[in-house]
Amino acid sequence: MSKIGIVGIRGMVGGTLIERMIKEKDFEESHQYSFFSSSAKNQPGPKINHKQYTFLDAYDLDLMHEMNIILTTQGSDYTKDVYASLRKKGWTGYWIDAASYLRMEKDVIIGLDPINDHVIKEGLARGIKTFVGGNCTVSLLLMGIGNLIKNDWIEWISTMTYQAISGAGAKQIGDLLKQVRAFDIDEQKHPLKLEKEFRQLIKQKTFPLGEIGHPLAFNLLPWIDAKMEDGRTKEEWKGQVELNKIMGLKKILPVDGICVRVPTFRSHAQAVTIKLKKNITIKTIEKEIAGSNSWVKLIPNDVEESKRYLTPLAVSGTLDIAVGRIKQMSMGKDYISLFTVGDQLLWGAAEPLRRMLKIILNIL
Repeated sequence: MSKIGIVGIRGMVGGTLIERMIKEKDFEESHQYSFFSSSAKNQPGPKINHKQYTFLDAYDLDLMHEMNIILTTQGSDYTKDVYASLRKKGWTGYWIDAASYLRMEKDVIIGLDPINDHVIKEGLARGIKTFVGGNCTVSLLLMGIGNLIKNDWIEWISTMTYQAISGAGAKQIGDLLKQVRAFDIDEQKHPLKLEKEFRQLIKQKTFPLGEIGHPLAFNLLPWIDAKMEDGRTKEEWKGQVELNKIMGLKKILPVDGICVRVPTFRSHAQAVTIKLKKNITIKTIEKEIAGSNSWVKLIPNDVEESKRYLTPLAVSGTLDIAVGRIKQMSMGKDYISLFTVGDQLLWGAAEPLRRMLKIILNIL
């Protein structure tokens, strides 16, 4: 029987993880679970299978040291505070982390098993004991086009993302709703007058910017994360470095683009341009994408199909990875474009962690 400590379930990723584990009956297996919190120790935790858990102190290294596996969705600051100290204390268990802090470390594997199961197995055989989830947009992209990369068909990728506000945190969903509610729509007024009134409203000091910091309602923000020296944001930088690490590529596959925050609640979408190494028919591309894994949903390049199934609303709350609008581009037969969308709280965050836990439990 393994002792498993789960940290940080009160946030969006942690809450989604627990929902998935309950749905898949993960807690019915014969393992001992403990739940840790950085701010709610000794308070009532989750109630699972008629058992009421109490939150333990996530900073109590002695308690943490007793765990065979620790899975955390608490964030990078927590990992910075605890991980190294726990290892220095002699802890040799498995660490599974949703945060970005450890992703690029040498002896850390970014787990996305439908795509890089070979990398995970090789790492476990080498004795790697730290596994992390990848950047949400990178994981979602790979779930859609992983086979094209495995086949060595791609010369470079440009992906323009449309990322939901929940990717920035639960509080910012409320901030977006406050911005929407601040505008009282009078349907009797001319649309041009309503648009002008909204522009005037957002200039007022009383307009509720919240943690978003800028108007996002009826708007978009073409900037996510910190600026890097080369002009990219850190979110854009992750596209290349994490994709290459997840795939275990020896030769760098160039990936770049612009990451944009949009006023949707959940699920990230991406418009992707791909330069192929040779001319490959769209029919062949579609066949490979459809066969990437059992969660990919190939959407025909059709107006009604695209509007109905290739949207954040269509995939939110599901494990579906919708891929559509696949077409050759006018600049040449070796250029293709496509559009993909998936739930960033599921395959973009919680589900790879849950599956990584199952993989490790199966070898203990």
